[in-house]
Amino acid sequence: MSTDSNVGALLRDWRRRKKISQSELALQADASARHLSFVETGRSRPSRELILRLADCLEIPLRQRNTLLVSAGYAPMYQETPLEAPRLKTVREAVHRILGAHAPLPALAVDVDENIVAMNAGTELLLQEVSPHLLVPPLNVMRICLHPEGLVRQVVNAEEWRSHLIGRLYRQAIYSGRASLRRLYEEVSAYWPNASAPPGHGQDLSDTIVASIRILGLGTELQLFSTIATFGAATDITVAELSLETMHPADQRTAAAFRRAAEERAAGAGRPGQVSVIVPS
Repeated sequence: MSTDSNVGALLRDWRRRKKISQSELALQADASARHLSFVETGRSRPSRELILRLADCLEIPLRQRNTLLVSAGYAPMYQETPLEAPRLKTVREAVHRILGAHAPLPALAVDVDENIVAMNAGTELLLQEVSPHLLVPPLNVMRICLHPEGLVRQVVNAEEWRSHLIGRLYRQAIYSGRASLRRLYEEVSAYWPNASAPPGHGQDLSDTIVASIRILGLGTELQLFSTIATFGAATDITVAELSLETMHPADQRTAAAFRRAAEERAAGAGRPGQVSVIVPS
Protein backbone atom coordinates (compact mmCIF):
# COMPACT_ATOMS: atom_id res chain seq x y z
CA MET A 1 0.00 0.00 0.00
CA SER A 2 1.36 3.42 -0.91
CA THR A 3 2.30 5.77 1.93
CA ASP A 4 3.22 8.65 -0.39
CA SER A 5 0.57 10.89 1.17
CA ASN A 6 1.88 10.13 4.64
CA VAL A 7 5.32 9.56 6.10
CA GLY A 8 7.22 9.53 2.78
CA ALA A 9 5.81 12.87 1.66
CA LEU A 10 6.44 14.36 5.10
CA LEU A 11 10.07 13.23 5.11
CA ARG A 12 10.58 14.54 1.58
CA ASP A 13 9.14 17.90 2.63
CA TRP A 14 11.47 18.14 5.65
CA ARG A 15 14.48 17.18 3.53
CA ARG A 16 13.67 19.86 0.97
CA ARG A 17 13.21 22.50 3.66
CA LYS A 18 16.71 21.67 4.87
CA LYS A 19 18.02 21.73 1.29
CA ILE A 20 19.67 18.31 1.63
CA SER A 21 19.87 15.81 -1.24
CA GLN A 22 18.61 12.25 -0.90
CA SER A 23 22.13 10.85 -1.18
CA GLU A 24 23.48 13.23 1.46
CA LEU A 25 20.67 12.45 3.90
CA ALA A 26 21.00 8.71 3.28
CA LEU A 27 24.72 8.90 4.06
CA GLN A 28 24.09 10.81 7.30
CA ALA A 29 21.36 8.37 8.38
CA ASP A 30 23.37 5.25 7.47
CA ALA A 31 20.80 4.17 4.88
CA SER A 32 20.92 3.54 1.14
CA ALA A 33 19.83 6.32 -1.20
CA ARG A 34 17.69 3.78 -3.04
CA HIS A 35 15.80 2.82 0.11
CA LEU A 36 15.30 6.48 1.05
CA SER A 37 13.93 7.14 -2.43
CA PHE A 38 11.48 4.25 -2.03
CA VAL A 39 10.41 5.63 1.37
CA GLU A 40 9.79 9.11 0.01
CA THR A 41 7.74 7.84 -2.92
CA GLY A 42 5.71 5.46 -0.75
CA ARG A 43 7.12 2.25 -2.24
CA SER A 44 8.69 1.23 1.06
CA ARG A 45 7.64 1.59 4.70
CA PRO A 46 10.46 2.92 6.89
CA SER A 47 11.29 1.27 10.20
CA ARG A 48 10.74 3.17 13.41
CA GLU A 49 14.50 3.36 13.91
CA LEU A 50 15.07 4.82 10.44
CA ILE A 51 12.43 7.49 11.02
CA LEU A 52 14.13 8.54 14.24
CA ARG A 53 17.57 8.59 12.59
CA LEU A 54 16.26 10.72 9.74
CA ALA A 55 14.55 13.04 12.22
CA ASP A 56 17.85 13.48 14.07
CA CYS A 57 19.70 14.27 10.86
CA LEU A 58 17.03 16.77 9.80
CA GLU A 59 16.72 18.26 13.32
CA ILE A 60 12.95 17.83 13.24
CA PRO A 61 11.13 19.12 16.36
CA LEU A 62 9.70 16.52 18.75
CA ARG A 63 6.06 17.32 17.97
CA GLN A 64 6.66 16.70 14.27
CA ARG A 65 8.60 13.50 15.04
CA ASN A 66 5.45 12.14 16.64
CA THR A 67 3.56 13.06 13.47
CA LEU A 68 6.06 11.12 11.37
CA LEU A 69 5.80 8.04 13.59
CA VAL A 70 2.00 8.06 13.57
CA SER A 71 1.93 8.57 9.80
CA ALA A 72 4.06 5.44 9.41
CA GLY A 73 1.77 3.41 11.67
CA TYR A 74 3.85 3.57 14.86
CA ALA A 75 2.95 4.85 18.31
CA PRO A 76 4.08 8.39 19.18
CA MET A 77 7.27 8.53 21.24
CA TYR A 78 7.23 11.93 22.94
CA GLN A 79 4.83 13.14 25.64
CA GLU A 80 3.33 16.62 25.82
CA THR A 81 2.87 17.55 29.47
CA PRO A 82 1.02 20.71 30.56
CA LEU A 83 3.53 23.15 32.05
CA GLU A 84 1.55 23.36 35.29
CA ALA A 85 1.62 19.56 35.78
CA PRO A 86 3.53 18.13 38.79
CA ARG A 87 5.84 16.26 36.41
CA LEU A 88 7.31 19.56 35.20
CA LYS A 89 7.80 21.10 38.65
CA THR A 90 11.59 21.12 38.31
CA VAL A 91 11.32 22.82 34.90
CA ARG A 92 9.02 25.53 36.29
CA GLU A 93 11.40 26.08 39.21
CA ALA A 94 14.35 26.40 36.83
CA VAL A 95 12.45 28.93 34.70
CA HIS A 96 11.53 30.96 37.78
CA ARG A 97 15.13 30.98 39.04
CA ILE A 98 16.50 32.14 35.70
CA LEU A 99 13.88 34.85 35.21
CA GLY A 100 14.05 36.03 38.81
CA ALA A 101 17.84 36.17 38.83
CA HIS A 102 17.85 38.31 35.68
CA ALA A 103 15.77 41.06 37.33
CA PRO A 104 15.70 44.04 37.22
CA LEU A 105 16.30 43.46 33.49
CA PRO A 106 13.50 41.91 31.37
CA ALA A 107 13.30 38.13 30.94
CA LEU A 108 10.44 35.90 29.85
CA ALA A 109 9.57 32.31 28.91
CA VAL A 110 7.67 31.75 25.67
CA ASP A 111 5.94 28.70 24.19
CA VAL A 112 5.97 27.49 20.58
CA ASP A 113 3.16 29.87 19.56
CA GLU A 114 4.98 32.91 21.00
CA ASN A 115 2.70 33.06 24.06
CA ILE A 116 4.28 34.19 27.32
CA VAL A 117 4.11 31.54 30.05
CA ALA A 118 6.20 33.44 32.59
CA MET A 119 7.87 36.83 32.88
CA ASN A 120 9.77 38.75 35.54
CA ALA A 121 9.23 42.19 37.03
CA GLY A 122 11.72 43.72 34.57
CA THR A 123 9.46 42.68 31.70
CA GLU A 124 6.48 44.26 33.45
CA LEU A 125 8.47 47.51 33.68
CA LEU A 126 9.20 47.38 29.96
CA LEU A 127 5.54 46.75 29.08
CA GLN A 128 3.91 49.28 31.38
CA GLU A 129 3.00 51.65 28.51
CA VAL A 130 1.55 48.90 26.29
CA SER A 131 -2.23 49.09 25.75
CA PRO A 132 -4.03 47.03 28.46
CA HIS A 133 -6.06 45.01 25.94
CA LEU A 134 -2.80 43.43 24.70
CA LEU A 135 -1.90 42.33 28.23
CA VAL A 136 -4.86 40.01 28.75
CA PRO A 137 -3.80 36.30 28.82
CA PRO A 138 -2.78 34.58 26.72
CA LEU A 139 -0.13 37.26 26.16
CA ASN A 140 1.49 36.92 22.76
CA VAL A 141 4.96 38.36 22.25
CA MET A 142 4.45 39.22 18.59
CA ARG A 143 1.14 40.99 19.20
CA ILE A 144 2.52 42.89 22.21
CA CYS A 145 5.57 44.00 20.23
CA LEU A 146 4.09 44.69 16.79
CA HIS A 147 0.50 45.84 17.36
CA PRO A 148 0.16 49.61 16.70
CA GLU A 149 -0.87 50.02 20.36
CA GLY A 150 1.95 47.80 21.55
CA LEU A 151 5.63 48.25 22.33
CA VAL A 152 6.48 49.25 18.75
CA ARG A 153 5.10 52.76 19.25
CA GLN A 154 7.95 53.36 21.75
CA VAL A 155 10.67 51.87 19.54
CA VAL A 156 13.04 54.37 17.94
CA ASN A 157 14.42 51.96 15.32
CA ALA A 158 10.92 50.59 14.63
CA GLU A 159 11.37 49.67 10.95
CA GLU A 160 14.47 47.62 11.65
CA TRP A 161 12.87 45.95 14.67
CA ARG A 162 9.61 45.11 12.86
CA SER A 163 11.56 43.62 9.97
CA HIS A 164 13.60 41.47 12.37
CA LEU A 165 10.60 40.15 14.31
CA ILE A 166 8.40 39.47 11.28
CA GLY A 167 11.29 37.75 9.53
CA ARG A 168 11.96 35.61 12.59
CA LEU A 169 8.29 34.63 12.84
CA TYR A 170 8.17 33.76 9.14
CA ARG A 171 11.17 31.44 9.49
CA GLN A 172 9.60 29.78 12.54
CA ALA A 173 6.33 29.24 10.68
CA ILE A 174 8.09 27.71 7.66
CA TYR A 175 10.47 25.57 9.68
CA SER A 176 7.85 24.18 12.08
CA GLY A 177 5.03 23.87 9.56
CA ARG A 178 2.61 25.05 12.27
CA ALA A 179 -0.61 26.55 10.91
CA SER A 180 -0.99 28.62 14.09
CA LEU A 181 2.34 30.37 13.46
CA ARG A 182 1.42 30.97 9.84
CA ARG A 183 -1.83 32.63 10.95
CA LEU A 184 0.06 34.71 13.53
CA TYR A 185 2.54 35.78 10.84
CA GLU A 186 -0.28 36.87 8.53
CA GLU A 187 -1.96 38.77 11.38
CA VAL A 188 1.08 40.77 12.54
CA SER A 189 2.25 41.41 8.97
CA ALA A 190 -1.12 43.05 8.30
CA TYR A 191 -0.51 45.56 11.11
CA TRP A 192 2.07 47.30 8.91
CA PRO A 193 1.20 46.52 5.26
CA ASN A 194 3.52 49.20 3.89
CA ALA A 195 6.51 48.39 6.09
CA SER A 196 9.15 47.02 3.74
CA ALA A 197 12.39 48.53 4.99
CA PRO A 198 15.28 46.03 5.10
CA PRO A 199 17.02 45.21 8.40
CA GLY A 200 19.45 47.93 9.43
CA HIS A 201 17.56 50.69 7.60
CA GLY A 202 18.52 54.09 8.96
CA GLN A 203 21.12 52.78 11.40
CA ASP A 204 24.87 52.44 11.03
CA LEU A 205 25.79 49.02 12.46
CA SER A 206 29.45 49.12 11.45
CA ASP A 207 30.72 49.80 14.99
CA THR A 208 28.21 47.61 16.89
CA ILE A 209 28.84 44.12 18.27
CA VAL A 210 25.15 43.18 18.36
CA ALA A 211 22.10 44.95 16.93
CA SER A 212 20.13 46.62 19.71
CA ILE A 213 16.53 47.66 20.23
CA ARG A 214 16.13 51.34 21.09
CA ILE A 215 13.02 51.99 23.18
CA LEU A 216 11.69 55.14 24.81
CA GLY A 217 10.77 54.15 28.36
CA LEU A 218 11.55 54.62 32.05
CA GLY A 219 12.24 58.29 31.36
CA THR A 220 15.04 57.76 28.86
CA GLU A 221 16.04 55.98 25.64
CA LEU A 222 16.75 52.35 26.49
CA GLN A 223 19.11 50.26 24.38
CA LEU A 224 18.70 46.51 24.75
CA PHE A 225 19.77 43.33 22.98
CA SER A 226 18.35 39.88 23.59
CA THR A 227 19.49 36.28 23.83
CA ILE A 228 17.29 33.20 23.46
CA ALA A 229 17.96 29.86 25.16
CA THR A 230 16.19 26.50 25.01
CA PHE A 231 16.31 23.33 27.09
CA GLY A 232 18.90 20.97 25.63
CA ALA A 233 18.13 17.27 25.17
CA ALA A 234 14.48 17.72 26.15
CA THR A 235 12.29 14.63 25.67
CA ASP A 236 8.95 16.30 26.48
CA ILE A 237 7.32 18.38 23.75
CA THR A 238 6.29 21.21 26.09
CA VAL A 239 9.83 21.57 27.44
CA ALA A 240 11.44 21.27 24.00
CA GLU A 241 9.22 24.07 22.67
CA LEU A 242 9.91 26.43 25.58
CA SER A 243 12.24 29.39 24.95
CA LEU A 244 13.80 31.72 27.51
CA GLU A 245 14.48 35.24 26.27
CA THR A 246 16.66 37.53 28.35
CA MET A 247 17.26 41.18 27.51
CA HIS A 248 20.55 42.90 28.29
CA PRO A 249 21.55 46.58 28.47
CA ALA A 250 23.63 47.86 25.58
CA ASP A 251 24.81 50.84 27.66
CA GLN A 252 25.17 51.92 31.29
CA ARG A 253 22.26 54.37 31.05
CA THR A 254 19.86 51.52 30.30
CA ALA A 255 21.18 49.38 33.15
CA ALA A 256 20.85 52.30 35.57
CA ALA A 257 17.30 53.09 34.40
CA PHE A 258 16.06 49.55 35.08
CA ARG A 259 17.87 49.42 38.41
CA ARG A 260 16.34 52.73 39.49
CA ALA A 261 12.83 51.78 38.33
CA ALA A 262 13.02 48.42 40.11
CA GLU A 263 14.16 50.06 43.34
CA GLU A 264 11.32 52.57 43.19
CA ARG A 265 8.79 49.84 42.50
CA ALA A 266 10.11 47.61 45.26
CA ALA A 267 9.90 50.46 47.73
CA GLY A 268 6.26 50.98 46.86
CA ALA A 269 5.10 47.40 46.34
CA GLY A 270 7.67 45.29 48.12
CA ARG A 271 8.21 42.75 45.36
CA PRO A 272 11.73 42.93 43.89
CA GLY A 273 12.55 40.24 41.34
CA GLN A 274 9.05 38.78 41.31
CA VAL A 275 8.15 36.35 38.55
CA SER A 276 4.61 36.49 37.22
CA VAL A 277 3.37 33.15 35.94
CA ILE A 278 0.89 33.15 33.07
CA VAL A 279 -0.52 29.85 31.85
CA PRO A 280 -2.52 30.33 28.64
CA SER A 281 -5.99 28.80 28.71
